[in-house]
Amino acid sequence: MGSSPDWRDNESRFGSYVEALTKALGHADRAAPFRSYTAGLLLPGARKSVEPMAARVEPARVQAAHQSLHHFVAKADWSDEAQLASGSLDRDP
Repeated sequence: MGSSPDWRDNESRFGSYVEALTKALGHADRAAPFRSYTAGLLLPGARKSVEPMAARVEPARVQAAHQSLHHFVAKADWSDEAQLASGSLDRDP
């Protein structure tokens, strides 16, 4: 099973989307937890709460990852308006 060009295009578009959302977070310290949180949402697993996500994203440092993800989610002091605006990437018709 090889990778199709469509898969690579989708991966590239998703990467651009995540990057746009990351820039809108307003502070560089939020970038890594946001990327981990996004990865945790996309990885297999029935539970999408922070602790199981931390275990899947960073199995070698679950406690630290859990704390980082929890802080990211619980202290969500970014601008909702900026996030919504940045998520409106141009899409193909």
